[in-house]
Amino acid sequence: MGNTSSMLTQYDIEEVQEHCSNTFSQQEIVSLYQRFCQLDRNGCGFISAEEFMTVPEFAVNPLSQRLFRMLDGLNFKEFVAFLSAFSSRASLQQKVEFIFKVYDTDGNGKVTFNEMLDILRDLTGQFISEQQREFFPMFLRKRAIQRTLC
Repeated sequence: MGNTSSMLTQYDIEEVQEHCSNTFSQQEIVSLYQRFCQLDRNGCGFISAEEFMTVPEFAVNPLSQRLFRMLDGLNFKEFVAFLSAFSSRASLQQKVEFIFKVYDTDGNGKVTFNEMLDILRDLTGQFISEQQREFFPMFLRKRAIQRTLC
């Protein structure tokens, strides 16, 4: 499976399917492999951030750079596991674990307030002012207090 010019074996397909918790069917994995090979322009069995950003749906995603910083690049198995988090068939647990990794940028197992602000900045870009962003901490504290009291 390391060289993208080779075909997937049945064993490879089953291994990838198991790795992504059976989110994709075997036929879907074959289709994903074909797409992976198209993206892997130099045929090294690895997709770089630059290659991955040629996918229009990810290139326009405000979190795309953050997503790819998590990975640095992808082999085929990682590619399928990465995409499985976006599938409607992924479990809630898979989605929560994935988004937690996106938010926990330093990998310490905690999402800090500053990491939340960074996400807000990534998502809103120039659409809200710094003054509006500064209001966000007060809003969160107020909501946390309301939920604690209820």
